[in-house]
Formats: sequence, structure tokens, C-alpha cells
Amino acid sequence: MLLNNRVAVITGAARGIGKQIALAFAKEGCAVAFTYLSNNEAAEATKREIEALGVPCRAYASDAADFEQAHRLVEQVMQEFGHIDILVNNAGITRDGLLMRMSEEQWDDVIRVNLKAAFNFIHAVTPVMIRQRSGSIISMSSVVGLNGNAGQANYAASKAGIVALTQSTAKELGSRGIRANAIAPGFITTDMTAALPQDKLDEFVRLIPMRRGGLPEEVAQVALFLASDMASYVSGQVIQVNGAMA
Repeated sequence: MLLNNRVAVITGAARGIGKQIALAFAKEGCAVAFTYLSNNEAAEATKREIEALGVPCRAYASDAADFEQAHRLVEQVMQEFGHIDILVNNAGITRDGLLMRMSEEQWDDVIRVNLKAAFNFIHAVTPVMIRQRSGSIISMSSVVGLNGNAGQANYAASKAGIVALTQSTAKELGSRGIRANAIAPGFITTDMTAALPQDKLDEFVRLIPMRRGGLPEEVAQVALFLASDMASYVSGQVIQVNGAMA
């Protein structure tokens, strides 16, 4: 059991990549506390799947982008679980559009959910992990955050910000036994991508040397590595999961 007796907080884990990370952790003995925004049905289904693996699980309806809610949630988790060993910043949205037509609201919404939420939770768990003198912080970036993408200036900026936030966190907290890393997925097949037109999907696949989209489970395995002692000297890194996509 790679994560036996550990506790993970995962934001945005009712479905998609976040859910698969939660399940991968639970299979390795990790108790899971996860957030979701509004999809109660999906959250309850995920909670039941995790509990069926024999580990404690709690689902919290919470807006990760709200500073006070993030801190209250961490306090709740500490009261109920006693410690927090792993944080996964996974909550995220897209509001795509060409930069010249992008509204201020589209920009602000994406930065708030994708980047500010990560800051909120890192800020909230840092005192806990410092007292423990241990912890692994994993934040979801994107290949778009490394290379940019037309029509996604807001998303790319938020995910590039995750990289800088991760590297700064690693430098600040490394002496306290806390590691911080980011994962930059490429084209991953999720509910979000499944809604794309088939011609658009085919276009994406043609750009990937492995000629397929990645699976959420494949991203989850990288998160499992970073959360575990196998990555005990890995910090400040960005691991791309993209099938060699440029």
C-alpha cells in the first residue's frame, strides 16, 4: 500500500481526472476528502466507489476558488481525519474564446477557479504540513500552460501560473519536508472532450505521436507516484502526460 494511513484532499474530484486520482489513491490505502461544486449525484457516486475500496471518504460541497471556504474545509478535514498528507489541486474550468473577443468575466472566471483556488488550498494546508514536517502538493497544469493555445489565453495563463506557483512553493517549503509538483496533461479523454465534434477530436489525435488521447487513469498514476514515497526527492517539477504531443 503506497499511501497507507495517509489523508488526501482533492479539489474537483466528483468526476473526470480528479475522480480517477481519488480512486487511485484509495486503492493504495489513502483516506480521501474531496470537493465538488454542485453535482451532488456524481459526488455521492464517487464517494460510494471510494468507500467500497475500504477507506474513509468525505465529499464536501465547496467552492475551491473562495478563500474562506477553502480554509474552513481544511479545518473540517483536520477535525475529522486528524492530518493532511497530500493536496491535489484539480478544480478547473474553461471559458474559451479568441483574446480580442474575450470578456473580462471569461478571463476572471478562469483565473479565479484554476489559479486562485490552487493558491487558496496551498495557503490553507501549509501550516498543517509545516507542523507535520511532511506533505506532497500536486497541482494540475496543462500542456497549454507550457505552450499556449489560440482561443485559450485565459486557460493558458492560469495553467502557466500553476507552474510558477508550484516551483515557488517547492522552493519555499522544501526545507520543511514538503514537496510541490505539477502535472501537465495533454489531450485527455473526459466528459469535457467527449462533447467536442468528431472532426475536432480527429484533428487533435493527428497531432499526437501516440495517435490517441490519454486516459484519466493514466494521469492518476502520475499523481500517485508524486504523492508517494517513490517521489521522495522529486519537487518543483512539471511532468507532462501528453503522448509526446508537442
